[in-house]
Amino acid sequence: MTIKESNVTINVKDIDKSISFYQSIGLTLKGRWGNHYAQLAAPGIVIGLHPTGDANLKGNSGNVSIGFTTDNIEETKTSLPQLSIPVTERKEEGGQFLHFNDPDGTALYFIKPKW
Repeated sequence: MTIKESNVTINVKDIDKSISFYQSIGLTLKGRWGNHYAQLAAPGIVIGLHPTGDANLKGNSGNVSIGFTTDNIEETKTSLPQLSIPVTERKEEGGQFLHFNDPDGTALYFIKPKW
């Protein structure tokens, strides 16, 4: 078996709002198939967005957390609140983190790693 490509798919309530959100934090729209599915990309990851109803969303991301590496954590820390995205900052041995959620509660973070 050979894997040609891969992505993480997130179930969302409002595909337009979610596309706009992910573009605002730096992902690029790779493709959209009407209101059925969209893919956004950042270096090393493709995120699929799939519209679904409340019955399929638990209000949080369960075991899913998607991270993005940045070399300028201060700029990112300033940018997210300007986009009306609440951020929780955390520092630990591995680096500095900015935790936030997408419009449907999926856990996301930026990290400036110490390695």
